[in-house]
Amino acid sequence: MMSSGGYTSIDKQNLSGSVPAASGPDHVVKFTGSNLQTFPPSETQGKISAVFRPPSDADDTFSKPAAGSSNQPQQPTGWMHAFTVGAYRPYFDVDTSDVLERIRDSLFPFKGSFTEKTADNPDLYGPFWICTTLIFVAAAIGTFVTYLAHKLQNKDWQYDINLVTWSAGLFYGYVTLVPLGLYVILKYLSAPSGLVQLWCLYGYSLFVFIPASCLSVVPVEIFRWVIAGVAGFMSACFVALNLRTHIKSAGERWFLIVAGIFLLQLALAVILKLYFFTITV
Repeated sequence: MMSSGGYTSIDKQNLSGSVPAASGPDHVVKFTGSNLQTFPPSETQGKISAVFRPPSDADDTFSKPAAGSSNQPQQPTGWMHAFTVGAYRPYFDVDTSDVLERIRDSLFPFKGSFTEKTADNPDLYGPFWICTTLIFVAAAIGTFVTYLAHKLQNKDWQYDINLVTWSAGLFYGYVTLVPLGLYVILKYLSAPSGLVQLWCLYGYSLFVFIPASCLSVVPVEIFRWVIAGVAGFMSACFVALNLRTHIKSAGERWFLIVAGIFLLQLALAVILKLYFFTITV
């Protein structure tokens, strides 16, 4: 080690592994080619790939379902299945064209082919919305008719909220309980019919009362009775003629059953007229 002018220099000859100093400007130090690798590994050298690949020995226990498990929740079985949404999903699986076609068939009651067309795919979508629409149409038109009659005679008018309640009870109750009672009777007489198919038939049979309620706005009592009678007759024929062929297998009493079905539909039309479109000022 040598020191000169306050600086200390190290004897390069005594250090092993050090790089010797260049002896002149023409002396260039060259490095042999090194085997460098890009990190992380990628097919494109010098770029980081956007795809992440976990190691081949990575633990995928948490990414796979356990043995015997399923991503779908287990559905109840037996009678508990009736209280699930999935039990009624097939009865709402219809297109708009199907519903419109069935409504059109209900307006031509003398064909008697509705039950044959809907035997494989009876729906509850159409009956539900027909009943719901009829409830509000009957209540709204009935309220408007009463309001118009009072105003024409310059008398006070008060809105009756019970019209909506009674309308819902009448139509929902009728389209639910009457087919249920008929289902029990036919099963007792050894001529069973599908309950959903009966609900479907009765639901579509009520559509004719929607335009009939709208026409009842005309302030002519005789015209209203005619409209109610025609609508009731069409609805009664639609139900009775579609069930006649099936009910004939019940024996000699089939005519009484069909007559009862016909009269019940007429009674519904009379109740609709008396309760909603009979005005007392």
